[in-house]
Amino acid sequence: MAMASNQQTTSEKATIVLAGITGDLGGRIAQSLLAHGANVRAITRPGTTVDTINKLKQQGVSIIEADYKSVSALSKALSGATCVVSALSGLQEVILEAQRVLLYAAVEAGVPRFIPSDYSIDFTNLPRGTNRNLDLRQEFSERLDAAPIAATSVLNGMFTDLLTGQAPLVLFPLKRIVYWGDADQPLDFTTISDTAAFTAAAAMDSSTPTPRYLRVAGDTLSARELREVASASTGKEFQLFRIGGLGTLDLMIKFTRAIMPQSNEVFPPWQGMQYLRNMFSGKAKLEHLDNDRYPDISWTPVSEVLAAYKQ
Repeated sequence: MAMASNQQTTSEKATIVLAGITGDLGGRIAQSLLAHGANVRAITRPGTTVDTINKLKQQGVSIIEADYKSVSALSKALSGATCVVSALSGLQEVILEAQRVLLYAAVEAGVPRFIPSDYSIDFTNLPRGTNRNLDLRQEFSERLDAAPIAATSVLNGMFTDLLTGQAPLVLFPLKRIVYWGDADQPLDFTTISDTAAFTAAAAMDSSTPTPRYLRVAGDTLSARELREVASASTGKEFQLFRIGGLGTLDLMIKFTRAIMPQSNEVFPPWQGMQYLRNMFSGKAKLEHLDNDRYPDISWTPVSEVLAAYKQ
């Protein structure tokens, strides 16, 4: 994995302000930016531990402590930035409210570009009500489109890393590939590291105009193809396991949400099931991929991630 170094499309002296640097994706975006000469300024919330701040400073990150409830405080933190990148994770109070303040502060500070915390399947084609977390991103996108600032969202499908744990698609102990509906429905996967590298490249991209949406996929596989890849990668024969159609998955989501609502959790079990439902419906499939926009990025295939998994 590498980031683009084409001088015609990137600025080596770009100043990027990053929100959400203490998260996994945010930390990797920072590393990609630093590796390619950007000045990285991170916004940290009051109460961030001294150890965390010191580690970031040792890496070369400038730290600005600011309250996400204050446009004026954030505006000062964004002064002189060429792009604001959000890698914030949360529900309404984060995706809608904290990002709203961050957006208004970017406009007030005269920052030319804003990258919101999307990093998902293509929610632009999804009807409202099918995915709580993506509904929030759709709503924020509408606010972003109405703001006087250039915006770019990075859409990357599912994080490939989830196939070795949180996403119940590859059942290693049972040697099964789980799916609903059509075994030949293409699904998009991109590793967290590759998503971070592409986001960093987009943040440093000085070309004008910048696309509103950039869509990438490190790999695209159907459940049937995923079975073949899992078998070849692990040396063990996997089989397909069809639980039912999309209607069955709808019922599972409804039942799980009723008995385990966990409404204040960002990723309760039913939320992950909604994500899979969107993917297997085909409506969230990424089209017209922008993988070649930054040709120095090497995309990690699903096979590499599965082969490295230790059971």
